[in-house]
Amino acid sequence: MTEAQTADRIEVRNPATGAVAGTPPIASAHEVELAVDRVRRAQSEWEAIGPRARRRWLLRLQDWVIDHAEELADSIQSESAKPRVDARVEIAFTVEMIGYWARKAPKFLAEQRVAPHSPMMRVKRLSTVYQPYQVVGIITPWNFPLAMPIADLVPALMAGAGVVLKPSEVTPLTPLVLARGWAEIGAPPVFEVVTGLGETGAALVGAADYIQFTGSTPTGKRVAVAATERMIPYSLEMGGKDPAIVLADADLDRAANGIAYGALVNAGQLCVSIERVYVEAAVYDAFLDKLVAIVSALRQGYDGRDGEFDLGALANQQQLDIVRRHVDDAVAAGARALTGGKPTGVGTFFEPTVLVDVDHTMSCITEETFGPTIPVIKVSDENEAIRLANDSPFGLSASVWTASGRRGRRIARLLDAGAVNINDSVINLFNPTLPHGGWGQSGTGYRWGGAEGVRKYCRRKAITAPSMPTMKKELLWFPYSLKRFGVVERAMRAGSARGGRRLRG
Repeated sequence: MTEAQTADRIEVRNPATGAVAGTPPIASAHEVELAVDRVRRAQSEWEAIGPRARRRWLLRLQDWVIDHAEELADSIQSESAKPRVDARVEIAFTVEMIGYWARKAPKFLAEQRVAPHSPMMRVKRLSTVYQPYQVVGIITPWNFPLAMPIADLVPALMAGAGVVLKPSEVTPLTPLVLARGWAEIGAPPVFEVVTGLGETGAALVGAADYIQFTGSTPTGKRVAVAATERMIPYSLEMGGKDPAIVLADADLDRAANGIAYGALVNAGQLCVSIERVYVEAAVYDAFLDKLVAIVSALRQGYDGRDGEFDLGALANQQQLDIVRRHVDDAVAAGARALTGGKPTGVGTFFEPTVLVDVDHTMSCITEETFGPTIPVIKVSDENEAIRLANDSPFGLSASVWTASGRRGRRIARLLDAGAVNINDSVINLFNPTLPHGGWGQSGTGYRWGGAEGVRKYCRRKAITAPSMPTMKKELLWFPYSLKRFGVVERAMRAGSARGGRRLRG
């Protein structure tokens, strides 16, 4: 089932059952502008209370999330049909992210003393201060209704910014529950959610002071153009086509289990899903046997709170059609599905699928699938694996599977991706101390990265001040004097040049 809409409301349906999960409103451009204005008016006081006071509000929100975990999980499942474990992972992630940013942001936002670059500048006290953008507009996709907003909402709020969030029209309900929680704890009105379609998102790009976008590459490019025309900063996380390299010395059991998880978690609807696997010829058959056994045993279905399934449905009919096209095109061109390969015929489920005899002419290798497929290619050695892994316009993340840590780190440096996991998959998404961002068509800018994850929502201001008593005027001030400038020039050269040139007059 797909989401439908009337003139003023979205009809959100559970993709597994077709049941209507909710009908949130479609915010007009004017309503978006009003929301941004409300948040902007409240933001100055939010900034003024400082990061330690903001931390207290975020930790109250954390308490609320824990106390309402079952309600949030119900909401996530109602609009995404993902397994209960996947829904609860989003809540655990939320609790952890709030705790990290709430506790670390005060230190990250403190005024930074900067060491002078030369002895001459020791007469100055140099510092950098961080002042937030007033309103951050966050646009999120449908694959993680709670976790995706939280990833950017919490550091932006801790930075002192106000936030207007536009979630995907496919899964807009859970963000509304979160916004209700923010209101119920009595927090300042610096966080609002506007629901709607593309026009709603465009209006937010046209009104906010900073845009954080996560979604498809074509839409991200339009966001970049619109933001650039307004001369406002933006950060984009877009598509991915993440490769995995399995070397002959790898622990094949771990590799098969890790790649199955990294490719199929959330039915493959994850920005860093493994979508291409390159396996050295010496272990190709053994690896495939293990992978197919794991994938064919996975449990697929939906039963709300009680069902212990591994894979749920795809988000909508459009996504199902993309997965079916990639698989059908590959099979028509000579590929084989060793397990799976077709929709189940119920809802928007597609069987978890292992494809072999694929190559780089096929859409299942060249385009983002975002579904439960694992194309596997045999390679002669690591050099061919690296070359093929880098043969993509996308560069979000990758993984390398090998018994040698040194070899893994060496190959990781050769891969064109913003993150590389060695003997693991998707784990970089659970480490906010690392930067998360893509290369090439996968985006521009980064989220997280420790201090940079909260500072990105701030404007940096450089402040110079005297560090000792001052003269009536500086040597370089008017009126010019070659003699006075000579004193300055010799001092600058002495501190920067090398050898005898340091003392040359």
